[in-house]
Amino acid sequence: HSKGQPNKDQYISVEQGYHGSTSAGAGLTALPAFHDGFGVPFNWQHKIPSHYLYRNPVGSDPAAVIAASVAALRAKVAELGQERVAAFYVEPIQGSSGVLVPPKGWIKAMRDTCAELDILFIADEVITGFGRTGPMFACEEEGIVPDMMTTAKGLTSGYSPMGAVFLSDHVYQTIAEGAGPKAVGHGFTYSAHPVSAVVALEVLKLYEGGLFENGIKMGDRLQKGLAGLSDHPLVGDVRGRGMLAAIELVTDKDKKTPVPAELQAATRLFDRAWDNGLIIRAFPQGVFGFAPPLCCTADEIDAIVDRTKQVLDLTLEDPEIRAVLRG
Repeated sequence: HSKGQPNKDQYISVEQGYHGSTSAGAGLTALPAFHDGFGVPFNWQHKIPSHYLYRNPVGSDPAAVIAASVAALRAKVAELGQERVAAFYVEPIQGSSGVLVPPKGWIKAMRDTCAELDILFIADEVITGFGRTGPMFACEEEGIVPDMMTTAKGLTSGYSPMGAVFLSDHVYQTIAEGAGPKAVGHGFTYSAHPVSAVVALEVLKLYEGGLFENGIKMGDRLQKGLAGLSDHPLVGDVRGRGMLAAIELVTDKDKKTPVPAELQAATRLFDRAWDNGLIIRAFPQGVFGFAPPLCCTADEIDAIVDRTKQVLDLTLEDPEIRAVLRG
C-alpha cells in the first residue's frame, strides 16, 4: 500500500510449516489441525510442497530437492501473477512438523528467487532463532538477510512472553514514508512491556557471555550422538542442526514405512520417554523431537542420547510394534 501496489496481496508459505495460531498465522501454517474448524487458510494464502528430504517425491538428492522447490515457487507465482504476490513466508527449519531440515543451499536458493521475483522473503525464526541451530539466527548459516524476520521463544528463553519482528531498512523506510506524519495504525496492548524487555536484555547478556559457544559445542555432540542410533531397527531418519533434532521411526527401513496411526505413536513414545527421565516432543507420525537448553553439559547431552536408546529398545519390545516390524 505504501508503494501504491494494493493488489500485491497474495502470500505463499510451505506445506507442513507452522507460523502460529492467530487467524492469519494459522492460515499461513500448513498443518490440518490448525485449519479444521477455523475457516482457514484464507483465499490469499497459498502453499508449495515441503523440502522434506527423507520423504520427498523427487528423492533425497539435495540438488534435485532444491530445484523442485524453486520450480514450485516460480510456478505458484506465475499461477497467481507476479504482480499479485507480496511475500514468501518460511521457517529455515520446519519445527512443528517433525524438525524437517532442508538441504544445504535450499534457503539461499529460495531467498535468491524471491529477490529476483520482487517478493518479500519473510523468515520465521521463532524456533530457530537465538542460537538454537548454532548461529544467532539460522539464516546466517547461508549468509542471507531476510526482508523481515519473526522471533520469540529464545528472545526471553521463555521466562516472559515477548516476540519481535525485525525489518530490513528498505521495508522500514517504505512503511515510514507511506505513513508520513501519522502513526502506523497497528499496535498491541503489551508492546514493549518493561518486564519482558528487562528479561530479554538479561537473556541476551547470558547468550553473549558464553551460552552461544556452549550451544554450538553441545549441539555438535547431540547431533553426533543421535546419529549413532541410526542403525537401530526402528530408526528411519536422524536429522537436525545444533540443539534442534529429530529421530523418525519406521517399521521398514527400506520402504520407510511409518508407525501405523492406530498404534498412537505420539502418546506411546512421549509416555515412555517421560517414564525414563527423557523430555521430548513426540509427533503423531512417530518422530522424537529434541530441543535441549543451550546450557546443557556434555554429561546431560550423553544422558539424552542414552535414554533415547533405552526408549527405542523398550519400544522395540512392544508386541504391537513387533507385529508390524519388517521381519
